[in-house]
Amino acid sequence: MSSPPTRRGLPGTEGRDRGPGTAILSLDLGTRTGWALLGRDGSITSGSESFKPRRFEGGGMRYLRFKRWLTEVKQSADGLDAVYFEEVRRHAGVDAAHAYGGFMAQLTAWCEHHGIPYQGVPVGTIKKHATGKGNAGKQEMVAAMQALGFRPADDNEADALALLMWAIATQEVPA
Repeated sequence: MSSPPTRRGLPGTEGRDRGPGTAILSLDLGTRTGWALLGRDGSITSGSESFKPRRFEGGGMRYLRFKRWLTEVKQSADGLDAVYFEEVRRHAGVDAAHAYGGFMAQLTAWCEHHGIPYQGVPVGTIKKHATGKGNAGKQEMVAAMQALGFRPADDNEADALALLMWAIATQEVPA
C-alpha cells in the first residue's frame, strides 16, 4: 500500500474555467512519478511516488504497483474526469525510455479500462506555459511553481504541477 497523498499547494482553483466538481490528474511518468490532482473541491494535492524496482520482485511488479496506485488515487478523488501526462519524445538512456514506455502503456490501458479521457502533452509545451521558455531546466520549473505558491519537493512534482496548471488554463474538461 502506498503512503497517503501529501497535501501541498494552494486551494481555490475552482473558479478557473472549471465547473465545480471536476477532478484532473496530471503525471510526470517515471521511476519517480510526479503527480498533481485537482480535486472536486477545487483544492490541489501533489507529490511524487517511487516505483523503483524492489529487491526480489519481478520486472513487472513496479507497473502493477503503479496501476494499483492509480486506482487508489481515483478512489480518493471520487473518480477522475481527465488524466494528462508529460509526453517525452527523447530520453537520456535506454533504461529510462523502457521504464517510461511501460508506465505510459499501463496508464493508457488503465484509462481506457475506466473510461477516463487522457492526453499526452509535449514537454516543451508544459515548460513554455510555466516559464515562458520551452527549454527551461529543472530548477527553473521548480522556481516557477514556487512563484505560484506551491512547495514542490522535487522536479517531478514541479513538472506535474506545471502540467496541471496548463490543463486548468487551456483544456475544457467535462464536469
